[in-house]
Amino acid sequence: MDDNRNDFESLFEVDTSRIPRPQLPNLPGNLVGMIVGAIFLLLVAWNTLYQVQPEEVGVILRFGEFMRITDPGLHMKIPFVESVEPVPVQRQLKQEFGFRTVDAGVRSTFSAQDLEGESVMLTGDLNVAVVEWIVQFRVSDPYQYLFRVRNVDDTFRDMNEAVMREVVGDRTVTEVLTVGRQDIEATVRNQLQELANQYETGITVDQVVLQDVNPPDPVKPSWDGVNQAQQQRDTLINEAQARYNQVIPRASGEAQQTILQAEGYELNRVNRAEGDASRFIAVYEQYRRAPEVTRQRLYLETMQTLLPALGGKLFLDEDAQGVLPLLPLESMQRLVPSGGGTAPGGGTGPGGDGQENDR
Repeated sequence: MDDNRNDFESLFEVDTSRIPRPQLPNLPGNLVGMIVGAIFLLLVAWNTLYQVQPEEVGVILRFGEFMRITDPGLHMKIPFVESVEPVPVQRQLKQEFGFRTVDAGVRSTFSAQDLEGESVMLTGDLNVAVVEWIVQFRVSDPYQYLFRVRNVDDTFRDMNEAVMREVVGDRTVTEVLTVGRQDIEATVRNQLQELANQYETGITVDQVVLQDVNPPDPVKPSWDGVNQAQQQRDTLINEAQARYNQVIPRASGEAQQTILQAEGYELNRVNRAEGDASRFIAVYEQYRRAPEVTRQRLYLETMQTLLPALGGKLFLDEDAQGVLPLLPLESMQRLVPSGGGTAPGGGTGPGGDGQENDR
């Protein structure tokens, strides 16, 4: 039994002496050392030289401890001991709330999926508004930005949401959606900068921009109807105010003109009456002192006033005959006012009663 087993195993025995073995190249020891040294020098040079971009500064850390800040350009550091943290101090950074910019090409598209928690806010009059905004900022202090606050970007986002919700909560929904946007932007920027300085984040806030402010989608149709009604109301008020400004000043001017004319007429009548009374009193005083002389003077003055206005006068004797050829009719007609007097031959002619006749 054992003999048969040995014969079976002998069939599978392999002569390893016939298998060829791989031969390693026989390199000289100094060549291997040169290659290893060159690789080491490359690693040292790679970890010694570093480049800082024009819009950045380099923060040098030695075993994680802050050492110095380097300006843009090519610099050297201790290899395997110091590390570099680039900080973009000249670049304007931004954070978006309520949306995200998906495509930064020719036309930016916005996505609001799963971002309602950032943008839905409660206003001061217990209404809801969807506020989307952008914060533009830059790093002003690289040391504070890296070492004073842990997770500074997330902390800055939380600060933005806290300040925006506080400012929106102090205003009505009408102010948030319409006239109060600029005031909200300025207030949020100032409060956010104060909070960033308090936390020593090393961030300077450049601008806060409200990208889009709308009511929630379920109430947007009702809100649009209210806005349309308010616009119509404002239009009617403006038209009424314009009509009021057109009519009321004109009526006031006409009323003032009538009052001034009445006052002028009153003053004229009073002055004339006072003048007539004064003149009458003066004439009466003269008449009281010399009645005959005053009566004669008044009669003559009255005749001097009336006679020139009566035109030509002709006094004929009762016994006069054939006087017509002797009358200077042409000169008398020139004395007669236009449209006044009677035609020649009218009135009392020769042989009349001797009364005055107008020509």
